[in-house]
Amino acid sequence: MITSDTVTTALVVAAIGNFFGVRDAANWHEKWGILAFGTELLVLGALAVSRSWAPAVLGQGAEEFRRLGRSLFTATVVLALGGIALTSRNIKLWIFVAIPAIALVTMTARYLLRLRLHKQRKEGRCLRPVLAAGSPATVRDLINRTRKFPHLGWRVDAVCTTDGLGLDGDHLDGVPVVGRLADVAGHVRRDGYRVVAVTPDPHWSPDRLQRLAWNLEGSDAEMVVAPVLMEVAGPRLHVDAVLGIPLLRVSMPTFTGGRRAIKGVVDRVGATILLVLFAPLMVLVGLLVAVDSRGGVFYRQRRVGKGGHEFTMLKFRTMVTGAHEARGELADRNEGAGLLFKLRRDPRVTRVGAVLRRYSIDELPQLFNVLTGSMSLVGPRPPLPEETAAYGPDIRRRLLVKPGLTGLWQISGRSDLPWEEAVRLDLRYVEDWSLALDAVILWKTLRAVFYGQGAY
Repeated sequence: MITSDTVTTALVVAAIGNFFGVRDAANWHEKWGILAFGTELLVLGALAVSRSWAPAVLGQGAEEFRRLGRSLFTATVVLALGGIALTSRNIKLWIFVAIPAIALVTMTARYLLRLRLHKQRKEGRCLRPVLAAGSPATVRDLINRTRKFPHLGWRVDAVCTTDGLGLDGDHLDGVPVVGRLADVAGHVRRDGYRVVAVTPDPHWSPDRLQRLAWNLEGSDAEMVVAPVLMEVAGPRLHVDAVLGIPLLRVSMPTFTGGRRAIKGVVDRVGATILLVLFAPLMVLVGLLVAVDSRGGVFYRQRRVGKGGHEFTMLKFRTMVTGAHEARGELADRNEGAGLLFKLRRDPRVTRVGAVLRRYSIDELPQLFNVLTGSMSLVGPRPPLPEETAAYGPDIRRRLLVKPGLTGLWQISGRSDLPWEEAVRLDLRYVEDWSLALDAVILWKTLRAVFYGQGAY
């Protein structure tokens, strides 16, 4: 990553310097060369100071790009102050052209490298060896999460527990138990683990955690403490030091306020733009649906929205007329889990409907639902009334926000997801919603739709 940032920054600076510097060739080496070198030095220095190359942030979450953005902003401010101090007339070029160009090229390069890194990690490469230390139950949870999300870069290679035993004797979910919690530092120094993940266990008193941190000094191992293994997005977590004790503060999820108002505006503006862009396609699809089989162009179905209020959701019709009544005859072939009815080769689906479903084109009319305010561009899956009737108190939290045209369920497998996983993703969205998360989901939806992942 250091090489990538250095090369991309140098190329952008050289290109801008050559393009604008040729007009002042006589002073190129004296003036433009100094500015070019100074700009690159400032950018790389800011990246180093903000620890933008730290292994803990590479390839995961938005923190990598936040640090990159802060570094470029810092470089811009320093460059501007330097230009004012030196009364340079050419400093505007580097502030308003060079830095934005560096930001665009560097972020694009990082994104492409992230895709490659994620692919390598899913193949079992470029993973950081982790020693997990805690109770067997919490360590097992950590192991399952690292296996489920390999793109985050962790691989639990060894475990330490209170008594040196796992749930399966000397192994825990296939990972060897190498010793007791008191032996963690020795195993790290001997075997070279890069991360020590401390999970909850009564053994870990403040004194013992402090002693472990001291014993790990000089080992190049990163110590990570998980106070409670729960799914909370990073922006809601804050660490405060009170009387010398680190406290993890979890902000409450927001369901009203300014950000929600902005989301509503984005929904309506976005739906309007998309309806205009897709109008020709929607007209063509409507004609194909009408010609392919008898029945209406649109399929209207009652769904449950925010606060438990029902609304009529629109879709292009993809099944034969009377498909809902015929569902009972197919109940024994249901491939869905929980309250979902799914059938990979559903005989009720028409020829045109199969294509529309594969690429999610049948859901375009839901943009009208977004426009009228009953749905959002991004949100939980809109449930059926009979589904919500069976909801428990936890699952009913899905109804705290508007259902979405797309969501975490859409980009994570759709119909291929087990019921429990679909619920978990919806609840995670409800708890951790943000405008940035919406932007990421919309971007990833394009990929999911293009490849037709989990759509049938």
